[in-house]
Amino acid sequence: MTGPIAKEAITALYSSISPSPSTLGIADLWRSAGANALFSVSELIKAVENMRHNNNEPLASQIFLNDLPGIDFNPVFRALPKFQKEKGRCFFAGVPEGIECNKGNISMASNSPPRVIDACHRQFQNDFLAFLKNRAQELVPGGRMVITFMGRRGKDPWNPEWELLAAALNEMVSEGLIEEEKVDMFNILHYKPCPSDVEAEVLKEGSFSIDRLEVSGPDWIAIDKEFGQRSNREDEEVGVYGTMRCMRAVAEPMLISHFGEGIMEDLFHRYRLVIIQQIAKEKTELINVTVSPTRRPA
Repeated sequence: MTGPIAKEAITALYSSISPSPSTLGIADLWRSAGANALFSVSELIKAVENMRHNNNEPLASQIFLNDLPGIDFNPVFRALPKFQKEKGRCFFAGVPEGIECNKGNISMASNSPPRVIDACHRQFQNDFLAFLKNRAQELVPGGRMVITFMGRRGKDPWNPEWELLAAALNEMVSEGLIEEEKVDMFNILHYKPCPSDVEAEVLKEGSFSIDRLEVSGPDWIAIDKEFGQRSNREDEEVGVYGTMRCMRAVAEPMLISHFGEGIMEDLFHRYRLVIIQQIAKEKTELINVTVSPTRRPA
């Protein structure tokens, strides 16, 4: 009985919107880790597509599946190749368990609860291990790669560029310009590995030897020089321009989708001021971890 009612609800909603939206969002908030999860949402997508058969513009569907902590989503991911074959090009992402308790932060941060850092670390391990396994199938023995990550020198999870952006957002929360809940719901699942993280996964996968594993870190003032910002700026602003420009290019599209475009100028003005304060206190670097592995003989 649920299926027909859900189809009726979604088609009625879609037909009531003018002009017809090009994006459809569907959230399954209960027991959505089972084998039928993708079938259920497929039926809803199909119902909407049948309504818009005269509309030549493609429909982009965003599907969110949620379940209780500890539930295994692997059956869903195993079903994805068939789903993609039927529906066309898809982008898939799994949110690691534990990230939901990262209150006041927007990424892995120095004051994040241990379970958040562990969740991000596990996700990095899974993703990098899968990457190495796939590359091992493609490279001939003796073939080499050079891989560069935004990373850390050591185990300290201090993530300056994202933590300072969170500080600017929280300042706007304190002034009533943004809802606190909106900030708490926004998380960039970005894990910055240290050299030992990278080495451990390469050794675990076993198909590669490591020729080079190095850390480099231009400070924020050096980044400004790279962008050509030198003598005509105030001393306190040296190191700000390039860093803010890089971060805005990366973060702004995601921020707009969550907070809306209206706060962006105010937010990045505040972000610039926060960076100035940080640079005045200590030298801050953007760390890269570079590894060059060689494919072992089969």
